[in-house]
Amino acid sequence: MTKDVLAGSGQGVKKGRTRYAGWIGTLARSPLYRGTIGLLAESRVARLAALLAVPLAWIAFFNIGPILQMANISLLANYPLMDGDEPVYTLSQYALFFQESLYFMPFLRSVVFSVAVTAATLIVVYPVAYYIGKVIRPASRNRALLLLLTPFWAGEIIRVFSVIMLLANRGAVNALLREFGIIDRPIPMLYTYFSLSFGVVYLIALYMLLPLYSSIEKIPNSLLDAASDLGAGPLQRFRRVILPLSRDGIVSGCSLVFLTTIGVFAAPLLLGGPNTVIFPEIIAQLFHGSNDKWPAGAAFSIIMLLISLTTVGLFVRVVGGRNVKLM
Repeated sequence: MTKDVLAGSGQGVKKGRTRYAGWIGTLARSPLYRGTIGLLAESRVARLAALLAVPLAWIAFFNIGPILQMANISLLANYPLMDGDEPVYTLSQYALFFQESLYFMPFLRSVVFSVAVTAATLIVVYPVAYYIGKVIRPASRNRALLLLLTPFWAGEIIRVFSVIMLLANRGAVNALLREFGIIDRPIPMLYTYFSLSFGVVYLIALYMLLPLYSSIEKIPNSLLDAASDLGAGPLQRFRRVILPLSRDGIVSGCSLVFLTTIGVFAAPLLLGGPNTVIFPEIIAQLFHGSNDKWPAGAAFSIIMLLISLTTVGLFVRVVGGRNVKLM
């Protein structure tokens, strides 16, 4: 902007309007400018549309779009289609899921496994979140959180292999037990539900920790002091004050952990065995096989998505109630 700005009275310009001199004025008066940047500057609706365009495009192309394409493939008899072939739509892929126990039982196993891992993660992480949110001094909470978050900076595969080195026959746990004379031979812990559950809890603990910490840290200490003054013991304070007020964090953490666990793929491949095959592995085998199995894999993916979201929705409604605030 130059100093040759003519505004106000005596210059033939309306009050409140600014006229720019030189090339800036020429640009400001051009139709291109007034139809783009000028429109955003003058119209609140245009600014709102510009702000919403990027997230809506992201959701449409990277979230909703792939799901719709997956749903379309799940209804085809064959995919990909050869040149000149007409698409034939059928529900046989969905019927296959309920007709074959080879597919139905791993899904039930995945649901039970996800529920168990979610409950175990809540039990393990809740005391940690409470300790950070209420026991540690406020000035030290950020450092404690940073210390807990540091392992999650590494990639998922690196953390899975760290679990393998911890639970292997010559790993740290067996070596420590042998050093203290507790065992004579290694305890086989890998490629079992124990190793798989341990590894998944380790991988997804962060999704439970942050919502729990956020809800517990917001509980006023005055409520705990008042409950203590009224004669409530530690167990009563936890059951009647802390637990109800941290309900939003529990619902959010459990929802995130369940949705993540039911679709986990890398950990079962590396930590599980032939007796721990879960549903995402079945879906991957269908997509990695011949092309005629792609519609079945797509149908099973849609089924897993719908049942997972329905389960979480019922959980949020029953446990969280109408006024729950997901974090």
